[in-house]
Amino acid sequence: MSNLADALGAKAAQKPLSSSSSSSPPASTARNTAAAAGVDSPVPVVDFAAFAAAGEGAGSNDEEAKKRAARQIDDALRTVGFVYLRNHGVDAGKVKEMFEWSHRFFSLPTSTKQLAPHPPGGSHHRGYSAPGVEKVTQHTYGADTLAALRAAAPDVKESFECGNAANAAQPNIWPPEDVLPGFREGCMRFFDQGAGLVHRVLRALGLALAGGSKDDDDDDDDDAGVDALSNAHAASAFQLRLLHYPSIPTRLLRSQAAARIGAHSDFGSLTLLFQDSVGGLEIESPHGTGTFRAAPPVDGAVLVNVGDLLERWSNGRWRSTVHRVGMPAGVGEGEDKGKGEEEEMCPPRYSIPFFAAPDPQTLIEALPGCWDEAENPKKYPPVTAEEYVTMRMSALY
Repeated sequence: MSNLADALGAKAAQKPLSSSSSSSPPASTARNTAAAAGVDSPVPVVDFAAFAAAGEGAGSNDEEAKKRAARQIDDALRTVGFVYLRNHGVDAGKVKEMFEWSHRFFSLPTSTKQLAPHPPGGSHHRGYSAPGVEKVTQHTYGADTLAALRAAAPDVKESFECGNAANAAQPNIWPPEDVLPGFREGCMRFFDQGAGLVHRVLRALGLALAGGSKDDDDDDDDDAGVDALSNAHAASAFQLRLLHYPSIPTRLLRSQAAARIGAHSDFGSLTLLFQDSVGGLEIESPHGTGTFRAAPPVDGAVLVNVGDLLERWSNGRWRSTVHRVGMPAGVGEGEDKGKGEEEEMCPPRYSIPFFAAPDPQTLIEALPGCWDEAENPKKYPPVTAEEYVTMRMSALY
């Protein structure tokens, strides 16, 4: 098992963690950025250009810009658990191309899509799942209870999952090449883009944990600390998911006879979300009151959120916020139509989440600097990444 305590080291643990130091921007800075972007959303927007991949964005060697972005991301994940990143380094044309592949795949006949079937259960999370097969819930593990929830309000969505081609534990399941030529290659190209972005975000979080105080004369130990979270994901055992929510009568969603995705938290470390312009994503109030607020798409930005493992790892510093997908704003506000009248339909939605989790045998326990015996003791028992993810995956199918 790997443990980040040694990698982060005592020196990193001693560095200040507060995002409210005199050198930090006020907590409202990122939120003001969201307002400036013309988006009514509880999710802050941060400029990530300083961390853009080499050759994909200016300012990649600007350490002050990196520190500033790291502080803003840290603040967003501590208060909301979500953050939009602009100038993230994944070319808009590549995102558009992946959505085009998604549209083409889901436009295939069901029998053709099922040539790449998701295996029964959640232990091998690859291939195609038809609408109603998966039921996303929050901490529901009993098979009978899950079956009852699925029968009462099925998730009306279909998905295709793929991952790192080098991951022997989760081999990919592809449709025959002649069914959709180039689909496999297109997915793997985008997987590499997503994996690179995950590692850049993890490095930003490592810089935040180090107090944003990496200077030009810092030694190799500091570099190891900043890179520690990224290094714990060295195998890039990530998952690229294509999601399609078909059009559905709004009355089914209003009456809760069907769902798109019910309220849940993600269970890995980080999730990236690329989404179309339809909307429908809602996040729960940070106070956990059961109140949800729309988080509409931000043009050109990727949405990043914390998963349960990262919340445990950070001892609750970063929030794994419950979220769901329902009707977009302005849809479903009218009355149900009478017999013979054309009923209102919820528009189709496409999204591309990219799920990251640490290497399977990574021991998830409170990171140095995220706890102390007197005022902030460890909140969670240690668990390996594999143990936790397996438990949560078993609750989906």
